[in-house]
Amino acid sequence: MKVKSVNLIKNKQKDFNLRDDIFDIEPRADVIARVVRWQLSKKRTGNHKVKSRSEVKASTAKIYRQKGTGKARHGPPSVVQFRGGGVVHGPVVRTHNHRLPKKIKTLGLKSALSLKAKNGNLSILENEKLETKTKILKKSFDNLKINNLLIVIGKSEEQSALDLSLKNIPNVDLIKQIGLNVYDLMKKDSVLITENAVKELEDRL
Repeated sequence: MKVKSVNLIKNKQKDFNLRDDIFDIEPRADVIARVVRWQLSKKRTGNHKVKSRSEVKASTAKIYRQKGTGKARHGPPSVVQFRGGGVVHGPVVRTHNHRLPKKIKTLGLKSALSLKAKNGNLSILENEKLETKTKILKKSFDNLKINNLLIVIGKSEEQSALDLSLKNIPNVDLIKQIGLNVYDLMKKDSVLITENAVKELEDRL
């Protein structure tokens, strides 16, 4: 598959060949949704909690006598019918994590990459020393009419200086190839991947 490459210095584009089995498969929306749900479930703290009847601090005596009042029979005030009583089947502290097969995770990542490439929202950033001045980077992105962007770099490429440069550019995130995931891909409109990151990604998948 051929996609356009981007040179932030010269603002010239050329074709770049990508592997079809990674960047040109038929995207599976259902698999992408499963992977995103799995990722978001791991972020949930699961610390929601309500008190059951046994945990409510209240008297254990009957609130009034059994017979002769003309009212319904009731036991202690900790029952669920009364204000301040326990909650039946309420949320408890638990983990929301669930297992997802490795093949599904891989297919989800391939589907997300293929969807971006298919829609023309994925470009290759040519191997060059990336400018670390915020002003110059912002101008380059404006010239390319790119916003809401994810930049993917290889493990050998310097990240700290770029992080500082991109911090003041809204809607632009930076991530290492090894940490590339479906949720971050789907959050952004456009994706720029360096040539080094592409090689590492193809080896990884």
